[in-house]
Amino acid sequence: MPKSSSQAKILAQVIYEIRQLLSPFLGSQNTADPLVRRAAHLAYALHNEALAIVADETFDSRKAIRNIKMVDAIFDENFAARFQAHASNDI
Repeated sequence: MPKSSSQAKILAQVIYEIRQLLSPFLGSQNTADPLVRRAAHLAYALHNEALAIVADETFDSRKAIRNIKMVDAIFDENFAARFQAHASNDI
């Protein structure tokens, strides 16, 4: 597998930083704005994958999509379909 590009690493680092900033908005008992909570959970769902990219490692695309589907279930969303469109054919 090719090494992660510097562009991918920059975007992955952003996801991780966003996850850190939004961590106070995680949890089912949180009463923050629903859009902020969705963003927090979405960033949390992929932060380990983002760190893998920064470390020039790979991650399991299927697991990443499953994590996003959990966010979909919590918020009655359909994020996974949009992500799946960018995933490799092995999903």
